[in-house]
Amino acid sequence: RAAKSARTVVVSGVPDGVLNNDVMSDILVIHFQKSKNNGGDVEEVTYPTMEKGVAYVTFEDQEVVESVLKKNEHRLEDKRLSRYYPLKVTPYCENVSSFIVNLVVLPL
Repeated sequence: RAAKSARTVVVSGVPDGVLNNDVMSDILVIHFQKSKNNGGDVEEVTYPTMEKGVAYVTFEDQEVVESVLKKNEHRLEDKRLSRYYPLKVTPYCENVSSFIVNLVVLPL
């Protein structure tokens, strides 16, 4: 089984403050499990996150990540939402800034 980071996507554009966080997590699970959204079995949704309007969706299988990323347009639609919300889905990657090393040159 692939590492968790390889089975996770970053979802931005999640409507913030519109519904209870647990309800929004459920809506995201439903969205990403639907075959019309190229989805599959969702292992976990992390919402809310440190970033406003961003969720992390982890799938059971890495192949689902690839198919979800191939879908051109994700629209978050649910009867509990007043309208649909376009979502941007991108691959998850570890925070690049944590890998930046400050080089200190010491005088000889």
